Amino acid sequence: MKRTAAETAASHNRLSRRALLLGGAQLGFMGLLGLRMRYLQVDQADEFRLLAEENRINVRLIPPARGEIYDRNGVTIAANEPSYRITIVREDAGDVGEVIGRLSTLIELDDTALNRAMTEMKRSPPFLPVTVAERISWEEMSRVAVNAPALPGVTPEVGLSRVYPYGVDFAHVVGYVGPVSDYDLSKIEDPDQLLLIPRFQIGKVGLEAKREEKLRGKAGTKQVEVNAVGRVMRELDRREGQTGDDLQITVDQKLQSYIQARLGDESAAAVVMDCKTGEILAINSAPTFDPNLFVRGISVADYSTLTENDHRPLATKSVQGTYPPGSTYKMVVALAALEAGVIDSKTTYYCSGKLKVSNRDFHCWKRGGHGHMNLEGALRESCDVFFYECALEVGIEKITEMANRLGLGVKHGIPMSAVATGLTPTKGWKARNIDQDWVIGDTVNASIGQGFVLTSPLQLAVMTARLASGKAVEPQLLKSINGIDQTVPAEDVPDLDVNPNHLRMVRQAMFAVSNHRKGTAYSQRIIKDEVRLAGKTGTSQVRNITAAERRAGVIRNEDLPWERRDHGLFVNFAPYNDPRIAVAVVVEHGGGSKAATPIARDITLQALYDGDPPLDAYPSKDRNRIKSQQERLRLENPSLGSSGNDRA
Repeated sequence: MKRTAAETAASHNRLSRRALLLGGAQLGFMGLLGLRMRYLQVDQADEFRLLAEENRINVRLIPPARGEIYDRNGVTIAANEPSYRITIVREDAGDVGEVIGRLSTLIELDDTALNRAMTEMKRSPPFLPVTVAERISWEEMSRVAVNAPALPGVTPEVGLSRVYPYGVDFAHVVGYVGPVSDYDLSKIEDPDQLLLIPRFQIGKVGLEAKREEKLRGKAGTKQVEVNAVGRVMRELDRREGQTGDDLQITVDQKLQSYIQARLGDESAAAVVMDCKTGEILAINSAPTFDPNLFVRGISVADYSTLTENDHRPLATKSVQGTYPPGSTYKMVVALAALEAGVIDSKTTYYCSGKLKVSNRDFHCWKRGGHGHMNLEGALRESCDVFFYECALEVGIEKITEMANRLGLGVKHGIPMSAVATGLTPTKGWKARNIDQDWVIGDTVNASIGQGFVLTSPLQLAVMTARLASGKAVEPQLLKSINGIDQTVPAEDVPDLDVNPNHLRMVRQAMFAVSNHRKGTAYSQRIIKDEVRLAGKTGTSQVRNITAAERRAGVIRNEDLPWERRDHGLFVNFAPYNDPRIAVAVVVEHGGGSKAATPIARDITLQALYDGDPPLDAYPSKDRNRIKSQQERLRLENPSLGSSGNDRA
């Protein structure tokens, strides 16, 4: 049927409108597509460029250099040395086993270290580098670098490793570093990302541990471009971290090394303090160990040797060890009695060799007794009965209060591991901890530093410094951080809250101990007037002596097994007229004070003369022996250097 002109025109108009609608829709779609492309290619270009680059750019942490540690004169005692190592990044390596196989053809890989590395890779994020070989030679380092294209994910690096130049001498003070353990991480709520790097080392004990955050520093970062197999092509950016703080301690290396050598194989401890400031000039424990062994990874055999030694070389006896102070505690009882008005310089008690208290005999060390004794004589000759009588009158509470005032039974805040509080007992302490009432015999035992009383060598040194100076000095070990002084100057140390006249009486008695012919330390005196010392001997029992043994005769220490012998103690300050240093020495199972007194005298003279003292400071009978001893110590211990004193 033939369409009319009107129908044809209407149909044409309808098609035109549809074409326009379809064309407009297509045009709109193309416009939206163009706008989207512009948005993606122009407006979002930086974001997508970054996402693309992240597929070929890795950001890695740069461990900072650990802060170094110096002695009071700037001698390095904990340093960093270059160490060549090989690391592998699991996500870059691909087939780790195959890469390790190739690496093993170039350098010798230790099986134990390799197994440890494989374990670390499994539990660490895949992007963290894991050390597979360390302390390798330059030749091995070069072989790996030359073959780098065939070792994806493997990187030869030059790192820093901790080293302790004076090893054994500072082991108990500075401590050592070691790899971060799961136990270390469990103690930290929000660990630094550095600590998650396998085998990253942190302080484990001593100053290294106590000042870990300052010594560690802050990590840096580097951006590296890698190829398709993860091989580093180039370094794009580097931001250095912050080096750890350098620490300087108050200890003198020469004196520390001398004392360590002088203590030798004894199970002992010694502390030397500045009387006026409290700065610790030396703090030693013996026997000792080489901390470098722990940094490198101590062997089972070496560790067993240390742990099985009955002299406990790993224990920091100077601050961790607590011992009955024996007769060195008599100065505490004397001052408590003087301050309470119980005695004065003229007060005397009669010593018959024992005192009966509550149907029990408490014996004096001198079986026949000392006769009538005043304070000076009782301290000079260490009469036990005199102090039994004093203690019974003054009471345990005032004795303990005085002990605390002198620094005993107090935990001193120096940055060393396991600093002990010790024990200065009271009636309340016994009721709380032992669930028993205090009895009068407890007071008698405490009066001569036995019973429940326990003190550390550090505390004994603090007590002696306070007695000598009349100041409430606190021990100080940290001298400066990055050159900024941390010590308390002498003029800022408060006075000790004790009558100066009473302190003077006790000091005079301590002088008599070493300089009066009847003094218990007279044989170990210093004879040069300008450096004479004042001190106090101490012997603390580690076993009970039965009545039957007393009747038959007390067994000599020499005839007992080592572990049943008495501890030997000696405390002193010098020079007497102008005290500069305080010394405390404890010799475990030394058989009495005779083991500690000569060591303390030698230490005192070495500290006062800043090296070997003149031989005429010693009594003439000792000079040949001391000269031979000095020569032997320097021959056996190169760290002491040559003698600076060949004086007569």
